[in-house]
Amino acid sequence: MSSGYGQFCPVAVACEVFAERWTPIILRELFNGSQHFNEIHRGMPLISRPLLTRRLRKLESAGVIAREASAEGRGQRYSLTEAGREFAPVIELLGTWGQRWTLRVERNNLDAGLLMWNVRRRIAVDLLPPQRVVARFKFTGIPVTYRGYRKFWLLLERSHIDLCVADPGHEVDLYVEADLAAMVRVWLGDVRFENALHLREIQLVGNQALVKAFPSWLKLSHFAGTARPGTAASDPVAQAGGLPNTRGAAPP
Repeated sequence: MSSGYGQFCPVAVACEVFAERWTPIILRELFNGSQHFNEIHRGMPLISRPLLTRRLRKLESAGVIAREASAEGRGQRYSLTEAGREFAPVIELLGTWGQRWTLRVERNNLDAGLLMWNVRRRIAVDLLPPQRVVARFKFTGIPVTYRGYRKFWLLLERSHIDLCVADPGHEVDLYVEADLAAMVRVWLGDVRFENALHLREIQLVGNQALVKAFPSWLKLSHFAGTARPGTAASDPVAQAGGLPNTRGAAPP
């Protein structure tokens, strides 16, 4: 597998496994708790399914991930091996670098579905009320080339968070209407939620107690607290967490 040069350079050998296109994003999804093929693909929708299959097989053959039958008896489950888990600080540093040094919000490249998939994974379930809350999201300012969904329903419960792209048939408790770029800036920690509300880039309608509490439920991007050049680190509103294990860790 390794080149002759790789015999004398561990970095080269590691790059043959890690530095192929899409591989770091696959690892990110596994660190974020994705275990099944469709979950991994949903977190990186631009990769084709055949290419994702090939990348997963290569990572398996390299001993980075393991594959086994799902406990439910349908499909297969992927998990990180000890070798795979050692990539955690690498993924962490890549994310921090990307947050600090790259241009993050370009309206023509925004994907509402990908944003909501990551929002779903970063809800502070311990702050949710005891009863289920149904929040409907509707995005405006969508790129003209975007062919994905514009409306989403989050079913928020302390035991489970569901994301739907069709009306689940439950009464809506909270309506969230937002400019997509503004919501992404909030998610990335560039803009405080209350500032976007003040500018009416994000609007909340519903029970006043839920409207008041809603911003506290969003933990935002794991990297939202990373300081940009020439600025101080973001305040605690970012609520960024660690990346200590293979489940429930950091989305981008």
